[in-house]
Amino acid sequence: MLHIIQNDPQVPPGNITDRLEAGGLIHIVHHPYLGDPLPELRDVTALIVMGGAMSANDDAGHPFLAEVKLFIKQAVRRDIPYLGICLGGQLLAAALGAEVAANRWEELGTMKVTLTAAGKDDPLFTGIVDPFPTFQWHHDSFDLPGGATLLATSPACPHQAFRVGAHAWGTQFHPEVTEAIIRDWCAWDQATQQRAEELVQAFRSHERDYCRVAERLLDNFLTVANLLP
Repeated sequence: MLHIIQNDPQVPPGNITDRLEAGGLIHIVHHPYLGDPLPELRDVTALIVMGGAMSANDDAGHPFLAEVKLFIKQAVRRDIPYLGICLGGQLLAAALGAEVAANRWEELGTMKVTLTAAGKDDPLFTGIVDPFPTFQWHHDSFDLPGGATLLATSPACPHQAFRVGAHAWGTQFHPEVTEAIIRDWCAWDQATQQRAEELVQAFRSHERDYCRVAERLLDNFLTVANLLP
């Protein structure tokens, strides 16, 4: 079964759960920030870990993160298909010993990302146009763990996506957002409140292509996990 870990009440799976429900794919969303236990690894066919406003290094402020990182490390060791989105990608990097740096390569809004040569041949990005539109909302960024393959990059943030082993991916960009999620995030502070309409309009101008990419990326991951034919 597909399990999803949501790390922040304001960073939901968004269009991921919309698509899963539309396709009748059974999944469970866990909320460890509320005290939900993590699943037993033997029950996990594939794992998606979502973003969050906290740092991947903030175990003191969010103690559940230490448990999530250990869980991720064990899942990767067992070759369970893994997709980490933004904080989820940073947690993957941190769990495997790479640095996650604060206030580096920050991005905010709708931006293009380019595939590397390895990314063009990677199963997660099969059929995805290059470059492709993404939505970005991050202050921290990950270094690549040892043995990782860089799959996507951008001028503002060179580490946009990577793969470790055959079935574990981390992305810096968000493929799950909707306009409602963007508006919620814009409300977090005064600076983004003032830019809310600008950010929403930019997203709307690329929304059709963004949604195609997001849907294909999710389908590719589910196919790798043998959850789609």
